[in-house]
Amino acid sequence: MEADVRRFLATNFFLGDDPGSLSGDASLVEAGIIDSTGILELIGWLEDTYGIQVADSELLPENLESIENIVRFVEQKRSARGAA
Repeated sequence: MEADVRRFLATNFFLGDDPGSLSGDASLVEAGIIDSTGILELIGWLEDTYGIQVADSELLPENLESIENIVRFVEQKRSARGAA
């Protein structure tokens, strides 16, 4: 999943740099990779790709600020869906 997230970011936001060089815990906003509009695009992709729904209340840095946070958030959402 981390590779898929990196590939999405590279394709849609990461211009000219190696996406593998970005630390998994680096802030995507602070690094200038993604902005608020990009977050919405990322959420749409996550919902379509992983079959999850992201509530407005879940639009928090701890869920979406870094690649590691995104992967952890999606895994939690998928686990919760499987348990339901």
